[in-house]
Amino acid sequence: MVTNDENIVLGLLGRRPLRSGENVRAEDAMAAGPSTIRPSARLGAIARRMRDQSLTRIIVSRSDGVLVGVLRREDVDANADAP
Repeated sequence: MVTNDENIVLGLLGRRPLRSGENVRAEDAMAAGPSTIRPSARLGAIARRMRDQSLTRIIVSRSDGVLVGVLRREDVDANADAP
């Protein structure tokens, strides 16, 4: 994940550019504007979105783009049915 000095999410690094062994800049290796959710999102909705989009992880950010964390699908699925 690429963030700026204010911890605002800018993008996700792609595996292919990182594995190429070439000396690439982060901005050239990243996919800009990654899919994010807000901290207030409901777990069931998150689980559906992750399944529908085949996501293994999803970025949690505030409305101003500041990174809060990352949720893993296995954690979401394990807790989606919890009260």
